[in-house]
Amino acid sequence: MNKAQFIAALAPHFNDSKKEAAHAVEIVFDTIVRRLHRGEDVMINDFGKFKKVDRKARMGRNPFTGETIKIKASKKARFLPAKGLKDVISGARKLGPAPKPAPKPVVKKVAKKAAAKKKAPAKKKAPAKKKSPAKKAGAKKR
Repeated sequence: MNKAQFIAALAPHFNDSKKEAAHAVEIVFDTIVRRLHRGEDVMINDFGKFKKVDRKARMGRNPFTGETIKIKASKKARFLPAKGLKDVISGARKLGPAPKPAPKPVVKKVAKKAAAKKKAPAKKKAPAKKKSPAKKAGAKKR
């Protein structure tokens, strides 16, 4: 499952709003990353623990050449699954039913007010009289 699929799976819990589900996922991931950056552990009951681990410098071997190389010290994120998660994965504990999304609120449609007054049928106008060209020319003089 990738991030987009995860958001789509959560959308029904947010009134089918992928935007709100994506925002919630972003907040959770951002909070975990920020706490790990500070060096704090993030423990989620029955799921697991995220922690920052310091790895010492060590010697390694290049698999192509067989040459011995020095690997620098680094910091890594590590996830340790909780006993509850391990039990569910191994089959020792049954997983309960998934939480159902909250029912969508029922919005009652308000009856529209009486239709706007009907316009009276337009009266036919008499055709306009055509002006002679002489009058038009005279009108343009100033």
